[in-house]
Amino acid sequence: MTSSRTKSDEKRARLHPGAFLLTPVDCTGGRNYTNGMENELELTKKRLAELAKRAEKRSIAVESEFLTPAAQLELTRMHLEPCVFDGGYEQAERRCAVFLPWEGCEWDSRVVCLELRPANERFAETLTHRDYLGALMALGIKRETMGDIVVQGKRAYLFCLDSIAPYICEQLTEVRRTQMRASPCDAAAIEPPEPPKETTVTVQSARLDALVAAVYKLSRGEAQRLFEREMVLVNSLPPKSPGFAAREGDIVSVRGHGRFAFLGEAGETRKGRVRVQVRVY
Repeated sequence: MTSSRTKSDEKRARLHPGAFLLTPVDCTGGRNYTNGMENELELTKKRLAELAKRAEKRSIAVESEFLTPAAQLELTRMHLEPCVFDGGYEQAERRCAVFLPWEGCEWDSRVVCLELRPANERFAETLTHRDYLGALMALGIKRETMGDIVVQGKRAYLFCLDSIAPYICEQLTEVRRTQMRASPCDAAAIEPPEPPKETTVTVQSARLDALVAAVYKLSRGEAQRLFEREMVLVNSLPPKSPGFAAREGDIVSVRGHGRFAFLGEAGETRKGRVRVQVRVY
């Protein structure tokens, strides 16, 4: 397939290394979507192991780009300590991994917060997370250089790497039909979201479909249909089977309902059912 690069694409790439040239990709041909994501996750794990070795060898703190919840979970299971996560604020979902040469080592965060505000709030549209993300991706910015986008009223707050922040402030001028301005700000300006609720549900077993049904008060059939329609992700990946047992720390996202973390089993009832703890976002 031939590339559809334009002069503006090439200009964006020259302006900043965080930009890249957008080239159409043929997604047909019988590719396995799940296997592709799993392969990408394996490559990410190898990259993180290399960063951990670099931190130890050079005795410096080394920070990754922003990681998905799935990559973060896999990293915790790799036990590459000492390592901390940095998403710019406490409740961040997408976070960078910071590999330290020794425990307690001080380091300078690469994560900055940008305020995205309309030029005139009176005429501003009501914009969604998808609107902001689409406008940013249209600038040719890698998703890995951006963290969470927190939408609050007519404004949004973007967490990104400091290397890409000047480019965004210069180039992001419009989201949908709303004229926009981007500028650095203090993350303390963000209203903290409601904390997730931890609760206990009772299931026959810790199968994924049983958990989805119990958390969102659905019938087993309704939960099964969500899996059939590929509306359920576990750690950002489509599960191979709704009958798989959840593992402690798994993040289950259900389109149209929300997401929850599986915290583990908490005993049995007198009738032999399993009590499990979940954190519902």
